[in-house]
Amino acid sequence: MENFIAWNFNKNKAVLLVIDMQNDFVKEGAIMEVPMARRNLPNMKKILDSCRQHHIPVIFTTHVLFDEYEVSPLEVAYQPWLKKEGMRSGTPGVQVVDELKPLPSEITIQKHRYDAFYNTQLETIIRNIRGAGVVDTVIITGTVTNVCCESTARSAFMRDFKVVFVGDACGGFDDVSHQATLTVIDKVFGRVMSTEELIQQIEKN
Repeated sequence: MENFIAWNFNKNKAVLLVIDMQNDFVKEGAIMEVPMARRNLPNMKKILDSCRQHHIPVIFTTHVLFDEYEVSPLEVAYQPWLKKEGMRSGTPGVQVVDELKPLPSEITIQKHRYDAFYNTQLETIIRNIRGAGVVDTVIITGTVTNVCCESTARSAFMRDFKVVFVGDACGGFDDVSHQATLTVIDKVFGRVMSTEELIQQIEKN
């Protein structure tokens, strides 16, 4: 039985989201280290290069906390070590890793919740970055697979965006939660692709 494909990918209607690939998530020994994100970094770079080459807009997100007050108090309640440090505004830890460094023309959106759409300009930018109403597809890469990436994918789906979730270009805390997210996304929220499959789709369109 052939796999059912609900919709076709069109690179001319797509944007790339690079979710929270910050030093505090990616670097060895970082406070929120995600080794899988570091391991899959080369795939993210391949996708980033391909999107830039084919003029697919790129939008970065960074997850930002403050010293002055707890801007995400429930997040900190579950991860109390973040009360004192980690992802702090103005620190190197909040910056996107050098391997994926945004170009001056590319947009970076700061967020304070797992869902990159929540209380940010992301939806407005997506709906206009290629001209009003052109974009209908978001490509999701980054970290953490089952937290910010999945929350953003679900939120994109709720806004009627097609979701391409790149399984080997996201990083989870562990294989079990990572695979669980890929299963759920592929069943009801989007299409899970590999890096190779996505690049093939970009190059053949």
